[in-house]
Amino acid sequence: MTPAELSRTVLHAVCRAVEDDVLPGPVPERVTVERPRPGGSGDYATNVALRLAGPAGRPPREIAEILRARILSSGPSGGPAQDIGEGIGRSVGRSVGRSIVRIEITGPGFLNFTLGRDSRAGLVRTVLRAGPRYGHGDALAGTAVALAPAEEPRAALWTRTVVALLRSQGAEAAVVPGAAEELRVVPAPAADDLFARLGPDAARWGLLRPAAHDRPRLGADLLVQRESNPLFRVRYAYARTRALARNAVQLDITPGYAQSADPDEAPALLTALGDHPAVLEAAARLRAPDRLARHLEHTAEAFLRFQETSHPLPFGDEKPSAAHSSRLALAEAAGAVLAGGLSLLGIDAPEHL
Repeated sequence: MTPAELSRTVLHAVCRAVEDDVLPGPVPERVTVERPRPGGSGDYATNVALRLAGPAGRPPREIAEILRARILSSGPSGGPAQDIGEGIGRSVGRSVGRSIVRIEITGPGFLNFTLGRDSRAGLVRTVLRAGPRYGHGDALAGTAVALAPAEEPRAALWTRTVVALLRSQGAEAAVVPGAAEELRVVPAPAADDLFARLGPDAARWGLLRPAAHDRPRLGADLLVQRESNPLFRVRYAYARTRALARNAVQLDITPGYAQSADPDEAPALLTALGDHPAVLEAAARLRAPDRLARHLEHTAEAFLRFQETSHPLPFGDEKPSAAHSSRLALAEAAGAVLAGGLSLLGIDAPEHL
């Protein structure tokens, strides 16, 4: 179950509570799901009960209990938490498997979700099915966004990239002369020869990676082929995923993530993959492509650490095993996220570097 699927599951529970007159409306447009903060528990948490408490005139923990019960009652027999994933899958119009194993309420009213072991296999399979379009969805379907054109090079690139991000989330987005919404960024210094001097990929990264309010640094360090250059590291990580795939073919190893895969292996990489849809949605809503760039850095770092410590391919006299198939599937999923993210930023993902 991805964060986006979990968000829809909680939103469905809110809708049911409102329909049953247990909670007053209106239903929020969306439910934010994120990693638990200090004091929380589980894999993901949401503060939706705190948001609903004011309009409902009830304590947040009471609302959290109502929502917890609604989610639990979505199970096949309204039964135990370990059985609810199957029912939740039907409630949101898709099969997500037996994913949620525990729902806890912490602090003033946070709902905390613990996902089952098979959710890792489901996540990797979801990424592999979607490929570079993993994370694209309909979170902003029905939303029309018109952005004003910009002449300054950084603002113009920022605007075009935000349009791509909005469309990835189902919005109807376009650059329209005379539109009211104008994206403002700190202008790029010496931008006239920027693309000729750095090339399109480095120039785009240099303009999009800093936040809108930060001054971009557009020096020759963007072209350096070493680990100190974040763009090189992201593209190098992608190239490594493709090299592993080529070598796997020669060794006749087929990628396939098993439910029995080591639960303690590559937690940072699995977390980065699971967070990708939420990152894309946030980057679109906040008009912030820099969020995607930073997430790609984090994903690349997590993949490279995983590759160094887990050896996706047989090492020495080691024979191919199911563990290698799982690790290769995880590497392929990482490559899909890196390629898809770079594409949305307008940057090439090279198979050889």
